[in-house]
Amino acid sequence: MKRRNAAWIGFIAFVILASFPGIITAQGPKMNIIVPDRIFITYSKTTSLVFPYAIKSVDRGSRDILAQKATGAENILQLKAAQEGFAETNLTVITADGNLYAYVVNYSDNPASLTISIEPGLSYRPLAVFSEGGTNNITGGTAEAINVKQAVIKGPREREYGISMAVQGIYLHEDMLYFQLKLKNNTAISYDVQQLRIFIRDRKKSKRTASQELEMQPFYIAGPAKRISANAEQNVTISLPKFTIPDKKYLVVQLMEQNGGRHLNLKIANRRLVKSGRLLSNQ
Repeated sequence: MKRRNAAWIGFIAFVILASFPGIITAQGPKMNIIVPDRIFITYSKTTSLVFPYAIKSVDRGSRDILAQKATGAENILQLKAAQEGFAETNLTVITADGNLYAYVVNYSDNPASLTISIEPGLSYRPLAVFSEGGTNNITGGTAEAINVKQAVIKGPREREYGISMAVQGIYLHEDMLYFQLKLKNNTAISYDVQQLRIFIRDRKKSKRTASQELEMQPFYIAGPAKRISANAEQNVTISLPKFTIPDKKYLVVQLMEQNGGRHLNLKIANRRLVKSGRLLSNQ
């Protein structure tokens, strides 16, 4: 009788285990999925995200998001929309404690909140592994940091039609050159940027030959580079792989207005590039 009961119990146990194969098979690695929070930003106001630790890396899903650290604060990220009504995108922030914060970003004319304090909750855990002596800087964080710095040189300046563009700093960091520009609009008409180009051009050209231009493709552009509001000024930082300018040529930073004629061509000589280039401090 006892043998029958034992056999019956064993059969029932086998059926139960067979119904739940995960119990009797080795389980694979677990995935902790981070559900992104949703935030809203607007064109005419700044939204501030206050993190519990210093910001190490910022990744914008698109250039429709303008992002920079607040001046003098390592843990505050300021956000604005580069254009009204942009399509949904995302934002990822890594802080010094290794936490990764993920957001879905949408446009709103009137966001419910302009200051958001981030508390390290259970939904986040240390994910980032920083390289020795450095940080994960895969998204232009260096350019964003330079963009809020004070001017370090009195560089070349171009001014026409109430619009001006000036070089405020040239930095070298890990084989990348960073050009910090100040754009200023002293008129009552906003300036919509058609394109911001940077290229190398011949100093002189023969009447029989066309001027040769070698366009440089920016690796990253930090700051609001799509519009200069009326009676306003702003910084824009362009990052490029390091280079020097060949003899008899010069560098041109060209700002062109959309549906307008207020175009600027800022010239930078090689001696200025070599002399002004500064190693970016690791502070």
